[in-house]
Amino acid sequence: MIGTGVFTSLGFQLKDLSNPLTILTLWILGGTLALSGAFSYAEVGTIIKKSGGEYAFLSHIYHPVAGYLSGWISLSVGFAAPIALAAIAFTEYFPFSGSVSSSKWISIALVALITLIHTQSLKFSSGFQNISTLFKVTLIVILITIGLLIPASSGNTFIFESSSFQEITSAPFAIALIYVSYSYSGWNAAAYITEEFKHPTKSLPIALIGGTLLVTILYTLLQFIFLKHVPVSELAGELNVGSIVAEKILGKNIGNLFGLAISIFLVSSISAMVWVGARVTSSIAREHRLWHYFQADQDAVPYKALWLQFGISTFLLLTGTFEQIMIYCGILLSLSAMMTVIGVFFLRSQKKFRSEQGYKSPFFPLFQLLFILLSLWMVVFAFIQNTYETLLGMTNIAIGLGTYVWSKKLT
Repeated sequence: MIGTGVFTSLGFQLKDLSNPLTILTLWILGGTLALSGAFSYAEVGTIIKKSGGEYAFLSHIYHPVAGYLSGWISLSVGFAAPIALAAIAFTEYFPFSGSVSSSKWISIALVALITLIHTQSLKFSSGFQNISTLFKVTLIVILITIGLLIPASSGNTFIFESSSFQEITSAPFAIALIYVSYSYSGWNAAAYITEEFKHPTKSLPIALIGGTLLVTILYTLLQFIFLKHVPVSELAGELNVGSIVAEKILGKNIGNLFGLAISIFLVSSISAMVWVGARVTSSIAREHRLWHYFQADQDAVPYKALWLQFGISTFLLLTGTFEQIMIYCGILLSLSAMMTVIGVFFLRSQKKFRSEQGYKSPFFPLFQLLFILLSLWMVVFAFIQNTYETLLGMTNIAIGLGTYVWSKKLT
C-alpha cells in the first residue's frame, strides 16, 4: 500500500491548492475514502471468500464479463501503470540519474532488472521483497520522527488559515483527490489472497481496515512534515518532494542521501507490483483462453506474464508523462473499486446472503454512499479537466470488452 504517491503527488496538488489545511484535509479525506472501501471489501470478501479481488467479486456479484473487465484493468494498467510511475519517481529521486533524456531509459532498465529478479525462484523473490519492504517502512518512520522533532525551517510560515470552502469544492481539489486516492491504492490488496487466510471472516477485516488506518496516519503525518519544513511555493509542481524536504531539514549532503534512500524505497514498490501483478495476469490466463499463453509454469513462476507486464510498463513510460499516467490509472482503479462497493447493496438484497456470518460494514449504507459519491465526483471532474486521459480510460475498457468477446469465441 505504501508506494509512489505519498512521495510524489504533493507537488501536483500544490499547483492549484495553496492552503496547508486544505492539503491535510485532502489526505484525511483520501484515507476516509480508502477506509470506506475497506469496510465494503471486508463485507464482500467474507461473504464470497475467494481470492482475486475485484476479478472474483464482480464475476460473482454481477456477471463474468464484469469480473473480466476488472481483471483486464489490472492486466493492462492496474499494475503496469504504478510500476511506470514508481520508475519515473526513482529517476527523479536518484542523485545520479543523469539528464532528462536518459531518465526514461534508466526507468525501463530498472523495471527490466526487477522483472528479471522475479523470474528467479519464489524464495529468492520473496526474500528480496521482505527486505526492501522493511527498509521502506523504516525510512518513513525515521523521516516523520526527524520532521516532528526539528523546528520548522526559517522563513516558512506554516499558518493554518481558515480553510477556503471554495478551494475544497473546486475542480482542482477533485483532481487532487485522484492523486491522493492513487497514493492510497493497495488498501484492498488483502482481498486478492482471501483464500490464504485461515479465518478470513476475522482476519480479512483486520488486514483491510487496520492497514488502511495505519497508512492514513503515516501519510497525513508525512504531508504535515513536508508542509512544515518547506514553503508551498518551493514544493509546487515538484516530483521529488521527499528529497527537497530532507535537504531543507538536514542540509544538501544529507538531503542527497535521503534522495538515494527514497529511490531505493521506490525499488521496493516496483518489486511488490511486479510480483503481484504478474500473478493476477496468470490467474486470468487460467480461465480465459485468449490469455492461456501467460499462465504460470510448473514451478509457479509466471515468466511470460512478468514480461508482458514489463512490455506494457515500457509502453507507458515511452508515451506518457507522470501526470497523465497517474490520472489515467486513478480513474480506472476508482471505477473498478466503485463497482465492488456497489456490490454490497446487491449482496444485502439477496436472501441467500442475509444469513451469512460474514463481516458487516458499520453504519450501512453511510460509507458505501460516501465512497460512491466521492468516486463519481472525481471521475466527473477528471473528465472536465483531463478529458484526454479520461477518454483513454474509457477506450481501454472498450478494448477489454472486445478481448472478452474474442476469448469467448476461442472457447
